[in-house]
Amino acid sequence: MSNIFDVFSKISQKKFAITHIVVGLGNYGVKYENTRHNAGFMALDLLAEKYNTKISKFKFHSLISEVTIENERVLLLKPQTYMNLSGIAVEEAIAFYKIPIENVVIVYDDISMDIGKIRIRRSGTSGGHNGIKSIIDYTGSKEFPRVKIGIGNKPNANWDLADWVLSRFNSQELQKLKPALENSLNAIELIISNKAQEAMNNYN
Repeated sequence: MSNIFDVFSKISQKKFAITHIVVGLGNYGVKYENTRHNAGFMALDLLAEKYNTKISKFKFHSLISEVTIENERVLLLKPQTYMNLSGIAVEEAIAFYKIPIENVVIVYDDISMDIGKIRIRRSGTSGGHNGIKSIIDYTGSKEFPRVKIGIGNKPNANWDLADWVLSRFNSQELQKLKPALENSLNAIELIISNKAQEAMNNYN
């Protein structure tokens, strides 16, 4: 009888095991809400809303929630370490769930694209993004898929880059950003269902 229970227990554990992690990058706190550098947070909040959950439990130096996307159990993760130390949170979650780095999707801002654009990559360098650099440093790998959300480059040389990425979107920019955030959700779902190439074809 115990063997039967063991089998059911293993099936249940497998069914509810986390297979993927979706990480939105940003800085925590009211001070940084709706800033350009928080586009990853904004996308993850929208994803959570779509799946009727709130990212509110604290674990792995992050706010987290669990959802089912495309029949996969997915951890939504918003590091609370500040952007430059995002790798601490990501590495902790990966180690805990023993998830391959290829199953970790990072969503973040990109100044090289206009607002409203997104770009999907299977892997790559940090491109100068401190959050991605931290993740590469802590995990020792560049082989994770990423969804980049365009936030626009600084309008002139007078802007300091740090000040620019920490500036808030204005109302017109938020309207342009909305379809990019929605498209990022579609891209995430495709990546989780092992259709990264389709995501790239559709949105790059």
